[in-house]
Amino acid sequence: MIDESTPNDAPRPRPPKNPVPFGRRFSTTFVGGVGIILAALFLAPMLWVALSSLKPKEEASQPPLPPWPTSTVSIDTYRELNTFGDGLLGHSVNSLAVSIGTVLLTVAVSTLAGYGFSRFRFKGKNILFMVIMLTMMVPFQSILTPLFLLLTKVGLQNSLFGLALVYTTLQLPFSVFMMRNSFDAVPLDIEEAARIDGCTTMSMLRRIMLNLTLPGIATVSIFAFLTSWNEFLGALVLLTNTEYQTLPVIMAMVRYGKYGGINWGAVQAGVTVMMIPCLILFLLLQRYYVRGLTAGAVK
Repeated sequence: MIDESTPNDAPRPRPPKNPVPFGRRFSTTFVGGVGIILAALFLAPMLWVALSSLKPKEEASQPPLPPWPTSTVSIDTYRELNTFGDGLLGHSVNSLAVSIGTVLLTVAVSTLAGYGFSRFRFKGKNILFMVIMLTMMVPFQSILTPLFLLLTKVGLQNSLFGLALVYTTLQLPFSVFMMRNSFDAVPLDIEEAARIDGCTTMSMLRRIMLNLTLPGIATVSIFAFLTSWNEFLGALVLLTNTEYQTLPVIMAMVRYGKYGGINWGAVQAGVTVMMIPCLILFLLLQRYYVRGLTAGAVK
């Protein structure tokens, strides 16, 4: 007989959960604590500079402690920064134009070159790739004078486009190496299936391979942007006209002052302005960054 006083759909007691071992909990807590401490150490200088840039003009020239404004929040330091050169906006646009141009040229050339080195067979491929890698050992300062003379001959000296070409040349060895590893990580079966479906080489590269190698492209873009955005020596030598100068060159002018004195408030404001695009770009592409650096590491 079935006991009708006990319903068949009565909830059954859940089995007790296995407790997390103490060692695992300790390691997770330890790793998380170390990560928080390291993040605070990296963020502290940036917060210090951003807060210091909001001090009034009188406080900006005083000792740095405390880093935040004690009386009132002011943008006097940004107004001071805008008096150098042709203004903050104009030089920011110059830096953005050079950086974006460098990123576009670097991604376009390195993607085609990386695909060629990864997928095509031709005589001397390995030797040519090694020569490209060896150019990374050449100091930029040693070729600055020939680059200056070459750009003068072709009429690109004192030009933002010419500066972008120089930065692209400096970025190509690393970028080609990165994109070759990214294409090597893509299985050949995908390309064979695309060719069976009638894809040509360029259509397959545009429709399929670019999506699969997006982490590598993002990594190349980050490195190209950061290098061209912060580069100082090339912009100082190749851009002699003030209206074409980039932010790093203007920051050197701010650093030494108009009459030899250091305007610390304007320096803090300039550093804050230069940090913003780098932080935005990295936050947008950070999900691809690590994947791009490890592309091709495991077959």
